[in-house]
Amino acid sequence: MAKVGELKVGSYAIINGEPSRISQVTKSKPGKHGSAKFRCTAISLFDGRKQSYVASTDTNIQVPMVDKRSGQIVSMTPANVQLMDLENYDMMDVEIPTDEDIAGALEAGKEVEYWIIMDRIKIQRVKN
Repeated sequence: MAKVGELKVGSYAIINGEPSRISQVTKSKPGKHGSAKFRCTAISLFDGRKQSYVASTDTNIQVPMVDKRSGQIVSMTPANVQLMDLENYDMMDVEIPTDEDIAGALEAGKEVEYWIIMDRIKIQRVKN
């Protein structure tokens, strides 16, 4: 948990049940009839949708734990990638990312950085 007023551009937060990265922040001063307001635009880490969020600056918000790991692609299907963790050798099926730059660079045998967020897995980048 964190206070909404402490969030900055680039921070992670759970907005509308979706782990997101804050891309824009505006704060207003407290007024005659209320506390200071926090407004932000956030981009979902999994599907790239933009979301807006408004709250008072002293409201608590959940912050997701982002576990960054390395893995190797074992095999591919048109929709999924079979990935092996390089630390504990666990195998997992992961959806191919919507980002075309990442999806185009995926092939069997390549190493990738992947993130585990709220029990969901996202391939973040292909290592060279």
